[in-house]
Amino acid sequence: MRFGRYYEEFDLGAVYRHAPGKTVTEHDNHQFCQLTMNHHPLHLDASYAVRTTQFRRDVVVGSYVYALLLGMSVPDVSGKAVANLEVQPLRHLAPVFHGDTVHGESTVLDKTESRRRKDHGAVTVETRGYNQDGTLVCVYGRRIIVPRRTLTGRPATEPCGAAGAA
Repeated sequence: MRFGRYYEEFDLGAVYRHAPGKTVTEHDNHQFCQLTMNHHPLHLDASYAVRTTQFRRDVVVGSYVYALLLGMSVPDVSGKAVANLEVQPLRHLAPVFHGDTVHGESTVLDKTESRRRKDHGAVTVETRGYNQDGTLVCVYGRRIIVPRRTLTGRPATEPCGAAGAA
């Protein structure tokens, strides 16, 4: 199984569809809120959400949706990364509710060889999250530093299972 990519393995415009998707449960949302100390009733109190929001139900906390998409992208995008440099505009475009299934995909936008470390390069991707109906719920960009295969001394092909051993 692939776990990340070397710099040379990223192609501009390539789209990586992250599998599997994840159905968000009420427990997932509440546990994440508790772990991160986000106690806003919009995310934890169904009666509050019914009375005070346009959605009339609890909304999954946006930072969980972002974290879920980030985690989904690791095997395809950042499994070999040595650093996350930045997260670019993070936009939540539609709510996610308990029972929604989130799917993600990332597109390679840019890649630049490092001037300081010739054995690494920077890669920029845009990650998009969709619900089960295909509604775009979240978009963000991020830039990572990954090693270059050709300058690391690694063989051009690795045996199955060795890709994540670095």
